[in-house]
Amino acid sequence: MGNNDSTTFLAGVIEGFYGQPWNQTERHQLFDWMSSWGLNTYLYAPKDDMKHRALWREAYTAAELAQLERVIATCKTRGLRFIYALSPGLDIRYSDSSEVGRLKERFEQMRSIGCENFALLFDDIPDRMSDADRERFGSFASAQCAVTNDLFRWLHERGTNGRFLFCPTPYCGRMAERQLGGAGYLETVGRELLPEIDIFWTGPEIISREITVPHIRELQTLLRRKPIIWDNLHANDYDGRRFFCGPYAGRAPELRSELTGLLLNPNCEFALNFIPFRTLGAFMQASRKWDPRAAYLSALREWRAHFETVSQPIAFDDLLLLGDCYYLPFEDGATADAFFQSSRTLLSKHPSQWGPDAATVRAQTQRFRDFCARLTELKNRPLFYALSRRIWELREELDLLDRYVAGKGDGKLPDAACSSDFHLPGTYRGGFVPRLQRLLLPHPDGSFTPSALPHE
Repeated sequence: MGNNDSTTFLAGVIEGFYGQPWNQTERHQLFDWMSSWGLNTYLYAPKDDMKHRALWREAYTAAELAQLERVIATCKTRGLRFIYALSPGLDIRYSDSSEVGRLKERFEQMRSIGCENFALLFDDIPDRMSDADRERFGSFASAQCAVTNDLFRWLHERGTNGRFLFCPTPYCGRMAERQLGGAGYLETVGRELLPEIDIFWTGPEIISREITVPHIRELQTLLRRKPIIWDNLHANDYDGRRFFCGPYAGRAPELRSELTGLLLNPNCEFALNFIPFRTLGAFMQASRKWDPRAAYLSALREWRAHFETVSQPIAFDDLLLLGDCYYLPFEDGATADAFFQSSRTLLSKHPSQWGPDAATVRAQTQRFRDFCARLTELKNRPLFYALSRRIWELREELDLLDRYVAGKGDGKLPDAACSSDFHLPGTYRGGFVPRLQRLLLPHPDGSFTPSALPHE
């Protein structure tokens, strides 16, 4: 793969989340997967690498640089394109030439260890300009384009002809509609950013349930080029209680012809990303028909090999239910939803009407609860540690549900409410954040209203 080939479709993974960056062992595993699954690009942009974002002016130490050099070399041996990104937008002074000089120094350091592809990211930054920047450039868009174009030309003058990527301040449809970055931002970028530079986009939303061909074609008229999708479908850095191991979904294979690339920004925890990466690779190889659920089930069967325990094997049906509990941001998987619906239907009735349904729900609950406990026996300890806090929370909820149904069903808890010696006030579902969450009630349309709460 030639790194200066601007026609190559970029398909792969962004390490671009907020949270602890992956370690070298995890990255090497990622590169093995990518090369096996038909993916070709890795973008290095972990928000909490301090020298990627908060301390973007500071050069890497010799030890830090040596680690990145090994990452670049590993990518090259596997035929993968490595892209290094800087995110200076928190405090860059666009009109100060010394700031552009610092960006060049940072890129020069990466060039010295073999990096050929670069990106400048201006996402998630304050929506304001200094007086000096406004006087010189007039707008955010013009300032960012001027700096990016300068860096692009400078690299080419030095013989670095790899890909160059740009992330705009309004990087999704909702942000653009609300004129983040100023009126006409995208039109200005489309007009002023050099045409050789690729532009990131996340879709209609930051986390987009669907990205359609008409949506992208409308964007193309503004950007005057095909975009690259920075896909947050499986990102979980905004909600540490969840992770997403469902399939790559909500995008049709026809979308690929409208893009110059598609990169997935996934779960923070590397060990939880097997299915997202595996199904993205399958999506890139798919014809015009794409069945996300079938791809998910196939990948789940492969992932099962990572769930070897010290005792008996994990049943596929149990693993399927677990995966369906942590499926995608906008939906649970089918088996988890069926479990929820049967439990909700039972609890909507008076216990005198439960009949054999109570025993069925209890059997399902107990089996699932016991499976969660068995995951402590995983030999793959990084996988267990990535799962453990979520699984423990799930197990506690299953235990509470089982105790409630058992108590109501045998008549020992006749009142409408019941208590549990294992889930005391303030110890379970307690703390400041849950108290805040109870203040505003979410609705299906995304709106919130104050909750009718008793005084504490």
